[in-house]
Amino acid sequence: MAGNLEFIKSASGTSVTNLDVTDCFSADYDVYYVTGNHTSDSNSTLLVRLIDSGGSGVVSNMDFADYYLRSYTSFTDANRATNTSYMGTLGDVVAGQKVDMGFSLYVYNPFNSGSYTFMQSQSAGMVSSGLVGKKGIGVHKVAQSNTGLRLTRSAGTTVFIEANVYGVK
Repeated sequence: MAGNLEFIKSASGTSVTNLDVTDCFSADYDVYYVTGNHTSDSNSTLLVRLIDSGGSGVVSNMDFADYYLRSYTSFTDANRATNTSYMGTLGDVVAGQKVDMGFSLYVYNPFNSGSYTFMQSQSAGMVSSGLVGKKGIGVHKVAQSNTGLRLTRSAGTTVFIEANVYGVK
């Protein structure tokens, strides 16, 4: 994969349930790199969703699999699901921790209406037992044009969230 990143867009929010990064995918790139962080004060995970060309959040026909890289025990499969409403999960945070959780992901062919959209992710979080890294893959099994990304809390609201989108040349 080529290594030149071209900044496209940034979005951030405080005390929000969803962060929408709209109009960040276009015909200019086939591959996108997204990096960011968030802080939460509730038990939750960050869910990755897409926004379609009509501006609506895509909520079906997605599969994903995540792998936990725990500091306090062995590595293991974390989550996996088919025909769900999100392409993957990023990090885990336990109530009271108020830690920053970092994430990055690659999104492949989101704007191409003739192809499925794929994702690879990696993130870090903290649970009561210790630090947790997570690697994941996901697919949106509908060939359609998606123009944006929605990051949604599985529960509660974030204290702060930020996402930066780059095109990969």
